Amino acid sequence: MIEREPGWKVCGVAETGPEAIKEACRLRPDIAVVDLEMPGFDGLEVTRRIKRHLPNCEVLIFTGSNGSDEQIRDVFASGAKSYILKCEAGQFLIDAIRSLSEHKPFFTEKASEIIFARFTHAQKKQAQDKAPNDERLSKREQMLVGLLADGHNNSTVAKKQGVSVRTVENMRADIMRKLKLTSFADLVRYAVRNGMIKT
Repeated sequence: MIEREPGWKVCGVAETGPEAIKEACRLRPDIAVVDLEMPGFDGLEVTRRIKRHLPNCEVLIFTGSNGSDEQIRDVFASGAKSYILKCEAGQFLIDAIRSLSEHKPFFTEKASEIIFARFTHAQKKQAQDKAPNDERLSKREQMLVGLLADGHNNSTVAKKQGVSVRTVENMRADIMRKLKLTSFADLVRYAVRNGMIKT
């Protein structure tokens, strides 16, 4: 199927993981089509080692098993840019290789769904880590954090806010508990991340 395409050539074939790595390093192919299940090393380890030695070689994982979501995530984490089931070869293999020849990833519908789910999960986690200030701290608390992170001591902050030093100390302790922070350095990082420093 591959060699029917003009200008394409299968330059080598390997039956085991170690042999695949050795042949890839010897032949330096543009694209390696790697079975996920191989004797010696599995396809993930083969992919990692090929990418380590040949960073410009694109890897397509070709497998007969309908992998789990976790397995497909591991495939892309290893450095492969495409994941094709053998039963989908007639439909997707040539298009996938053509895409990889341009150093572009190729995803089937299932792989796309998993990647999208992973992206949205990361976005949700980021949103939780950077929740809107008004949902976590009052305006007064935000101002206090900004002043402290900007290098003002408790006495100066107390004067600026018109409260006692003890009140500033108590507010600072409450904020640390509310944000689940354990050090002043954590508080400074929170202030920087949320744009509270006004210098």
